Amino acid sequence: MKYMLLIYTDECAVSEAEREDCYTESRALAHNLSASGKFIAANSLHPTSAATCLRVREGNRLITDGPFAETREQLGGYFLIEAADLDEAIDVAARVPMARKGTVEIRPVIEIGGLPRAATV
Repeated sequence: MKYMLLIYTDECAVSEAEREDCYTESRALAHNLSASGKFIAANSLHPTSAATCLRVREGNRLITDGPFAETREQLGGYFLIEAADLDEAIDVAARVPMARKGTVEIRPVIEIGGLPRAATV
């Protein structure tokens, strides 16, 4: 089963050096997961100041800058993994570097049939 590991942290509470250390650890985790056939994708996100939110209401697009809601933690990145069950996904989530500073939300993915395959870059 696929699991999305959504990584939340206070983006203002992490120094640039800590962020680079996190990237180094995350790359190592991704390579480790890839070697065991569990890695699908992972990326970090730009800060919420670079975000644009869109809502469509009654056929009209409503576009705003930044995050939709004020929160103490912001979505900063993700891992998409293959895991046998929730316990295995939890074990992987515990190895995500930002789990030590923020929160990793673990969500099973609903696979919708008939979608195109992801493009390979």
